[in-house]
Order: sequence, then C-alpha cells, then structure tokens
Amino acid sequence: MKPRQPVIPTQNVADLLKSMSATGFQGRKLGESVELWSRMIHDEECTIFFGLSGAMIPAGMQQCIIELIRRRYVDVIVSTGANAFHDICEHLGVRHYLGHHHVDDRSLLEQGIDRIYDVFAYESQFRDVDRFIAGFAQEIAPFKGSSRLFIERLGERLLKEYPGGTSFVTEAAKQKVPIFIPALCDSSIGIGLVMARRQGIEEVDIDQIADTDEIAGLVERAKRTGVIYIGGGVPKNFIQQTQVIASIHEQYCGGHAYAIQFTTDAPHWGGLSGCTFEEAISWGKEIPESPRIQCFCDATIALPLVTSALIARNEVRGRRA
Repeated sequence: MKPRQPVIPTQNVADLLKSMSATGFQGRKLGESVELWSRMIHDEECTIFFGLSGAMIPAGMQQCIIELIRRRYVDVIVSTGANAFHDICEHLGVRHYLGHHHVDDRSLLEQGIDRIYDVFAYESQFRDVDRFIAGFAQEIAPFKGSSRLFIERLGERLLKEYPGGTSFVTEAAKQKVPIFIPALCDSSIGIGLVMARRQGIEEVDIDQIADTDEIAGLVERAKRTGVIYIGGGVPKNFIQQTQVIASIHEQYCGGHAYAIQFTTDAPHWGGLSGCTFEEAISWGKEIPESPRIQCFCDATIALPLVTSALIARNEVRGRRA
C-alpha cells in the first residue's frame, strides 16, 4: 500500500489535481481522471469518444468543450440535442443569463423568461433560433442522412454565414470531429425541424439508424477506444452499445479500453447515468482489465478543472494510427 498524501494547495491546477489523486473519496477520483485521460491522449491507437449530457452549455461549459475539440482531447462526440441547440444559440448571439433558483416562475412565464435552475434565457430568442433551424432545413432539402451529417452541414453553414460566432458545433466542423445526436427530436433542433415540416418541408429525414451504424463502424475500425461521459443518459448508452453491436456482427472488440464518467447519479437506482463500469463489464461494454474512473461529482465542477489541468500539463495529441 502507498501512504495517503495530503493535498498541497497551489496556484497550478494540474499540480493540485495530481496532489488530489493521492488523497481520498471523490477528490481522489477527480485527480485520477486527469491521469487516465492523459493516458488516452498519449495512446496513439486510441479513439476517444465523449458523451455529453445535462445542460452544460447553459451552465457555461461551452469553452471547455471547444478546447477539448481544438486540442483533439476527444475524437468523437455524442451529445444531447439540447446542448447542441444552446451552443448554436450562443454562436448566433443568444445569451444565457445569471438568474436564481428561488424565484416566482409564474412571473418568469409572464415575462417570457425560461429558467434552467439558476440560469435564465428569453423564450422569444430561442424561437428565433428554432426559425433559423427551420430555414436551414429548407435550404438543404431534400436531405436524408445521419444526425452527424446534418450537424456537420449546420456547422459549416454557421462558419460561412456567421464567422464571428463561437460554438463547439463549428469547432467540430473545422477539426473534422463528428458529432452524433441520437435523440435529435428531443430538443429544440427537433422543434425547428417540426416547424419546417409544417411549412411543407417534408424532405428532411434524419436517419437515426444511420447514426447507430456509423458510430458502431467507428468503434469496429478503431484499434482501441476510450470513453468519457459527462453525466449519462442517451449519449452514454449510445456509445456503450457500440461494443454490443460490434459483437453481434462478429467484430468483437472486447469492450472499451479506458473509461471515465463524471456523474451525480448513483448505481442503486438502476439507471444508466449511475451505472458503474463494473456492471458494464457483464455486457461486454468495457474490457474487464480496463482502467476506469467513476467520479461522483457535478460536471460543472469537474469539467473546468479537468480540462484546465490537461491544458496546464501541456498535453499534446500525438500521431494516431
């Protein structure tokens, strides 16, 4: 056994989390997650899949995700539609505002203000973005393809028409990082597409089965895969199930080689967001010997700290096979 070490306060976040990795409880897990993510980055044969759930963009996590893409600390993203929608809003100049969780919500309704816990936004501005998406659908019709292809084209449109904006959707388009949104209809992007359909634009077909096939193919072709989950939900399962799909089609990959999750859920409720990686081994989703970190921590705390630590360590992605 190694002796437990005390946390050494420091101005360097990378050193702080390295120190925390030799402590206890979730602080230790947070520190260990940096070390494991670093291992993925330096494994030239590893493709890193990133699952993004929760209201991360309204909470202010956009620039963290942009840096992860820009520095190639992730290779493939699976996101909720909501995160992509709010990201597009920010690109178009629609802002999220500091609010409060103790408030008269009836009064907010009367003022046209939407609340996301302690973050506010204007409903009318969201509807402007819904109309933008409906207009984009009209431009690309007829379209049939995966959500990955749809979001890629949307990112390219934003880069061309709104070059002054910032978003992880456009950064992914620039860096050729695919973004899959397997529950696209469960978001305001889906609302925008319904608006287009009711305006007579019926030839926009987001093929979600193509999503499943495309991402499974990426896993099947990868020499090794690592997974990092912000929360759980659909993005987590969509990535996890790729190993099952591969095995069904006689492309048995053995499971993901590395795994990290930041979640506030717990395993004893039986939901996927709290499901442990040990449980996933029984499904063949993780390699039994894989290094894996489950950090029970609010992602709005974990993500900025871990991203900053990776940057402070000057992690550089090497050549990938």
